Amino acid sequence: MQLKKLFHMQKALDTHIEEKHGLQHEDLFSRKVLALLVEVGELANETRCFKFWSVKPSSPQDVILEEFVDGIHFILSLGIVCGFEEEEFSVDVALPAAETLTEQFLKVYQQTSAFQNSKSFEDFLTLFKSFMALAGLLGITQEEIQQAYFHKNEVNYLRQQNNY
Repeated sequence: MQLKKLFHMQKALDTHIEEKHGLQHEDLFSRKVLALLVEVGELANETRCFKFWSVKPSSPQDVILEEFVDGIHFILSLGIVCGFEEEEFSVDVALPAAETLTEQFLKVYQQTSAFQNSKSFEDFLTLFKSFMALAGLLGITQEEIQQAYFHKNEVNYLRQQNNY
């Protein structure tokens, strides 16, 4: 995955949004953490992995991919807030040690909280890798993530132009 390119695109989008809404001098870290948690919840809801009481299947893969990429947007944005966009690292889609999708979602929530408290690069990287492990469990490839990110980035700009 072209992390430098994704960080660059996310930084441009964040700057655009902050300028448009007069937020250049606001500390948006906590709001972005909450936004990430909400997006992770929306992704979990689309997978329906925790809904033991229901027989309804998960949403189509394209819906799940879009929700996943929404999470990528906020993880990148949090990394930018903390100054990690210039760090040299990689994250890959991989199968996690967690046995179930539900367990992996819970790990992502826990690691988001740890990162929120520390704001350390180590905890950021752990969170990012944990989120990418969800992709492995969901059958999403790095290429799909990247292409969906590019598309959603365009959608986000259009939304800003239309006063979303």
